[in-house]
Amino acid sequence: MKPKQEEDSEEYGSPIVSASTIADLIKSRTEALLKKTRTAVSSKPIVMRAEYAHCPNLTIIDTPGFVLKAKKDEPENTPGEIMSMVKSLARPSNRILLFLQQSSVEWCSSLWLDAVREIDPTLKRTIIVVSKFDNRLKEFGDRWEVDRYLSASGYLGENMRPFFVALPKDRSTLSNEEFHRQISQVDLEIIRHLRESVKGGYDEEKFRCYIGFARLRDYLESELQKKYKEAAPATLALLEQRCSEISAELARMDSKIQATSDVSHLRRSAMLHAASICNHVGALIDGAADPAPEQWGKTTEEERLESGIGSWPGVTADIRPPNASLRLYGGAAFERVMHEFRCATYSIECPPVSREKVANILLAHAGNGGGRVVTEAAAETARAAARSWLAPLLDTACDRLAFVLGNLFDISVKHKLFFSTADGRCAGDMDGNVGFHAALRHSYSCFIRDLAKQCKQLVRHHLDSVTSPYSQVCYENDFLETCGSGANSINRLTQASAVSFCLELSDAVATLRDETLKDQENMPLEKDAQQTTPGKGKVAEGREAHRENHMTVPETPSPDQPSDGNYIRVKKEHGNFIEIGTRKRHPRIIGNGKNSDHLQVQNGFSLSVEGGDNVSRTGSAYSQICSLAAQHFARIREGLVNRSVTSTLNSGFLIPCRDHLVAAVGLDLFAVNDEKFMDMFVAPGSIDTLQNERRSLHKRQKTLNSCLNEFKIVARSL
Repeated sequence: MKPKQEEDSEEYGSPIVSASTIADLIKSRTEALLKKTRTAVSSKPIVMRAEYAHCPNLTIIDTPGFVLKAKKDEPENTPGEIMSMVKSLARPSNRILLFLQQSSVEWCSSLWLDAVREIDPTLKRTIIVVSKFDNRLKEFGDRWEVDRYLSASGYLGENMRPFFVALPKDRSTLSNEEFHRQISQVDLEIIRHLRESVKGGYDEEKFRCYIGFARLRDYLESELQKKYKEAAPATLALLEQRCSEISAELARMDSKIQATSDVSHLRRSAMLHAASICNHVGALIDGAADPAPEQWGKTTEEERLESGIGSWPGVTADIRPPNASLRLYGGAAFERVMHEFRCATYSIECPPVSREKVANILLAHAGNGGGRVVTEAAAETARAAARSWLAPLLDTACDRLAFVLGNLFDISVKHKLFFSTADGRCAGDMDGNVGFHAALRHSYSCFIRDLAKQCKQLVRHHLDSVTSPYSQVCYENDFLETCGSGANSINRLTQASAVSFCLELSDAVATLRDETLKDQENMPLEKDAQQTTPGKGKVAEGREAHRENHMTVPETPSPDQPSDGNYIRVKKEHGNFIEIGTRKRHPRIIGNGKNSDHLQVQNGFSLSVEGGDNVSRTGSAYSQICSLAAQHFARIREGLVNRSVTSTLNSGFLIPCRDHLVAAVGLDLFAVNDEKFMDMFVAPGSIDTLQNERRSLHKRQKTLNSCLNEFKIVARSL
């Protein structure tokens, strides 16, 4: 008998011949393990190898006996643990169950027989053995009593027959030969008692082959031989397969050891492996069904949590793009993030702007003059809001897309393994080279991070472009409306007049503006203006038209003279003129003496910002600017998302991953000298590790070959 040296060791210790020594060793190891685990039973086996010339090759598993109640100082769940452990060990269908029960237990009260039926309902692989049968013999007086007991009274079925055995009483100091002789003697005594001491004897033809230890041994050996015959073909094929596999694994290990000194071979294998991984990344971006998306894909919520990015900045709504609950990867997940980005962007409206901000922007433009003060102020407000609110969304989109592409490395490894197994090919076998795999993963991660950084710069450039004062995104609708109205309308788009404006930023009343317009329309004529009498209007009109036709218009519009001839000349009390170009576009921004409480003009202008409760909010400059700013913000958002950012992110991420990933990773990993290249493969102590693995494989190969040869001999003799 050879017990294993350690729990997890494959080595056996020195042989043990004495049976008492074996029993003491089992007891000591059991007590040590239970003390260590602080339990009453343990599923960890004590493995021993018994060698005997006259026994078949088989594995015997001795389990603890069933108990109804835990012993003193044992956990209360000990019976349940024993039952669970026995069921687990007996579950494999190739194992024969030997159920041992004392003869003192009646069949009708056998509790553990029901437990055995739970494991093996038909009892096809169960052998029931009744021990201490000699103690029950004295209870039999008539033949019917013996036959009824031996037939199990129908509790086991017609085709199930238990075995009845007994062992010698004194077996502590007996040798093996003497013990075998005494077992045979006990069997003979049981048969003689049934024949002579029971009235009428017993049914020997029916039950003789089930009484005695020798009969049980013969039955077990016949069952084992039958199992051997049934399993021999499959076992032989399995052993041959294992031997072939271990030989191939040993050959690969020899190649690895040899490759540690062959740099060119390593470079070729590493390049093939890296190129294969990069090509599989492109295949996953284009769409793939393997490996299974259910296992390797991620939902939108999982992407947010695992990336650590969370929700979209500034967005309070719950953004759930289509297919958010599906597990996707590759190009499908990329497009879903793009759609989620568009949904998040369009959920943001132009935020409210304080009067102070509007005043700061509006007054600065009013000081420069011009006829588009309100429009320019609204445009600048929209630009500032777009820069503030859309920039974080662009950065988040780049980070989310980079996370989706970063996940493709592990999936590509699985994708490569799937296709290599299916095709029987192996593009650069680099298994076990942990340093190289780590360097390849790091290179891929750096490539994706660089793409994300570049894309952030590109989309920020697009944002700066559409929010530039020179961008016409805010005026596209105005430009389209005025394209067909001639030179007059086009001039209005760029007209700048050197006039002084006085704009009320408080909630000015519409009535006040109407009165201002009325004052302008009823402005008295100048002193040198000629009064026309009835009947002379046509002459005056003709002269006026003749005078307009002979006006000299400078080639370049002057700030002091609008390019549009239709303007209003308003005379003020100090003799200064305020010329307002295009009365049609700005009819309500001229003041006179009637609203001097709000406006005072003298060689320039002065402005006051008020918001009293007695002033209506309808039509104020502030409301108009907020309304226009919301429109401009929507135009900026639409131009940014639909025209530039979407195509930029697609071309900035996907095209490099398809076309440039192989070259980038190759330059990073292989454009180095041999010494630095070998650092990825030959780590300190790696050669010794490979040699130890080879020795272990060689030992396994020797054992499997020995088993194969022995089993071939056994199979031929069956």
